Amino acid sequence: MINWSNCPEVESTQERVSGCLVFVGSRVPIEALFKNLEDGITVQEFTEIFPGIKLEQVKAVLDFAAKNSLFAA
Repeated sequence: MINWSNCPEVESTQERVSGCLVFVGSRVPIEALFKNLEDGITVQEFTEIFPGIKLEQVKAVLDFAAKNSLFAA
């Protein structure tokens, strides 16, 4: 499991989406990104569906996940 506490684009507060991991300053769970990607949505389409999320944020989350999934096993 990835420790998201060191990813600056992700936050979790109990007051927002019941403590789910979300993109900083939003109510969009990062889980939504991964589910949409699995369903074939592109990163660009994701940012269009969720206009408050910037392309740079998505890329940072994906980069963080890629780098940290190697050590999660």
